[in-house]
Amino acid sequence: MTLPCFSITDVSFAYGNKPVLQGISQNIDHGMIYGILGPNGSGKTTLLDLIAGHKKPSSGMVRYQNMPVHAIARPRLAREIALVSQNFYINFPYTVMDVVMMGRYPYMGRFSPPSETDFQIVEKTMGITGIAAFRDHPVTRLSGGERQRTVLARALAQDTNVLLLDEATSNLDISHTLTLLDAVRNRVRQTGLTIIAVFQDINLAAVYCDRMILMKDGQIHAAGATRDMMDKALLESVFHVQSSIRFEPGYNARQAVFKTVSSRN
Repeated sequence: MTLPCFSITDVSFAYGNKPVLQGISQNIDHGMIYGILGPNGSGKTTLLDLIAGHKKPSSGMVRYQNMPVHAIARPRLAREIALVSQNFYINFPYTVMDVVMMGRYPYMGRFSPPSETDFQIVEKTMGITGIAAFRDHPVTRLSGGERQRTVLARALAQDTNVLLLDEATSNLDISHTLTLLDAVRNRVRQTGLTIIAVFQDINLAAVYCDRMILMKDGQIHAAGATRDMMDKALLESVFHVQSSIRFEPGYNARQAVFKTVSSRN
């Protein structure tokens, strides 16, 4: 039997005396796009940080390929898992090329210069993310959307088996959002990459995700195939908003149409 990519078992986490996650258990299979959704404060980003090994559970265990994530050596972990966080700041005026090349550091020997392969991968990812034209620009002078595409390019250049995205398209216009999500979905299909992404936009997640994890009050409220999670009663129980669900042939996905406050009265 194939082991899951991640096995999350009875995980809880707290900041001091404030519980954030309680009793989270979930398997993440290889080669899928998982969307994590839920109201603000439901613990989505914290769960992603635990999966990435950036935080250690207060109790329970997160395993990657049957090994505790927090026990994996950092150099190896950097070759396995890449994270694009929602808050990424660089105060030093590195060039775009410099930042994307940082994604290749886990593969370089200490004090070794980038190889031809490193440069080829960086060039390819800058092309995919549409940032090649300003490769020599300081990142401190980029717009929010350009900076976010640069950080995503760095993660793609890291060439890992797992890509974690924390609202990674939140600062992008719809054109760049669709282009980048198409690109990462293609990589999933071609290479077996596993993606776990926090989304705010339910309908966008419904188009790109194979499976959804719906969170509420620090717990997993429901998880399963996206088509099953796009359910009127289920979405109302998580987000406390009325909706209707329709199938959109152009997306080959179910979409939610939410009712405004005035239409609910």
